[in-house]
Amino acid sequence: MRFAAIVATFAIAAAPIQAQRGAVDTGPRNPFAGNEQAVAEGRDIYNRACTACHGQDGTTGDRAPALAAPGRRYLRQTDSALFDAVQKGIPGTQMPPMGLNETEAWKVTAYVRGLRGTAIDTPAKGNVAHGQQIFWGKGECGNCHTAQGKGGLIGPDLSNIAGRRKLSSIRDSLTKPQHRVLGDGGQIESVLYPLASHKAVRVVTKDGRTIRGTVKNEDSFSLQIMGTDNALHLFLRDELREVIDEPKSLMPTDYDKRLTPEEFQDLLAFLSRQGTTAQTQQPPIARQPVE
Repeated sequence: MRFAAIVATFAIAAAPIQAQRGAVDTGPRNPFAGNEQAVAEGRDIYNRACTACHGQDGTTGDRAPALAAPGRRYLRQTDSALFDAVQKGIPGTQMPPMGLNETEAWKVTAYVRGLRGTAIDTPAKGNVAHGQQIFWGKGECGNCHTAQGKGGLIGPDLSNIAGRRKLSSIRDSLTKPQHRVLGDGGQIESVLYPLASHKAVRVVTKDGRTIRGTVKNEDSFSLQIMGTDNALHLFLRDELREVIDEPKSLMPTDYDKRLTPEEFQDLLAFLSRQGTTAQTQQPPIARQPVE
């Protein structure tokens, strides 16, 4: 009975976290939702009208927080609530009405929503079917990553990558050796997945074999590696001559050079649709404690 009560407590506590991704909006729908041009116009309006307090492009300002920062006391979750805050301000705070007309306020709302969303909310333009061919073919992404239930096991599963990461993060991971961005609390990871979970290593066995891959499990006596051959290699420590941590990820970061601009854009279009939208995510069910 005590265990059931603890489960109920955790389920209830998790509900607000889920609400941040999929809060139900009972207010009017944003007429510019998902409109790329309107989002760009909303950015221009924001930078013109809102940066006396907030920072440029939604960053932290002198008198107001970053618009995408989580955990704020007055954070607005839905489009209608965001629109209301833009048009009317937030009573009891320093947030004033912005004096924008309805069209401008909805465009700013669309821009702020884009800042907070992930790639699945604002996917990249491009030929998705062609991007899928690039993923499994010329790009060789599927040799290391799983997507749509198939693929390699060396790297992280990308089946919900667009539901977890922003489009800029996905683009940077394909083109930049360093994927760190400045965020709340300092430098935060902006890679597809934290690299600590897929540490790259090279081992040399006592009989002279060299194997590269990512660590799956290790302890003082053994080491398990998913090799670049997509095979799981199990070693006892006394079978190995060297275990060398690779300074760089096994993930290539020159896809903007390996692929043509069209191929790269289409690959982004495919990856930015691999995920679950906030509207389709199901909230946790709070279990009732057993009496």
